[in-house]
Amino acid sequence: MKKQPERPVLITDAARSQDEQFRSRQIRYVTMMGLRAACLIAGAILISAHPPLLPVWLIMCAAGMVILPWAAVLIANDRPARSKAERAAAAAAREQERRQAELSQHSAEQIDYITIDAEPVEGERWAPTEPEREQKPH
Repeated sequence: MKKQPERPVLITDAARSQDEQFRSRQIRYVTMMGLRAACLIAGAILISAHPPLLPVWLIMCAAGMVILPWAAVLIANDRPARSKAERAAAAAAREQERRQAELSQHSAEQIDYITIDAEPVEGERWAPTEPEREQKPH
């Protein structure tokens, strides 16, 4: 048996390029508008052929000619669905905004701030506090 070549491994979660997305939307739009043209042609043929239940067939063709352009425009202008990573990033951003709003509701006196107390010493990046100086052998 002939061995099938393996599919390449996806190394990124990057979204499709804008050109690919645009091309996909173009194909969907043209397909739907082609179906609309087919409804128009089918309606013309049905009128000349006089099949049984002609009003039902004409109503279906007319509905297709009215609904398909509307749906085609909506689908062509729609963006692709968000990936799990994009949804997770959006949820994290909303949570961060919620926390920021929660913090802004409190006054400065209500918030406990961490204060680093250090005295600058020449040649050192920070100066130890009194208890640390006592422990440090000279």
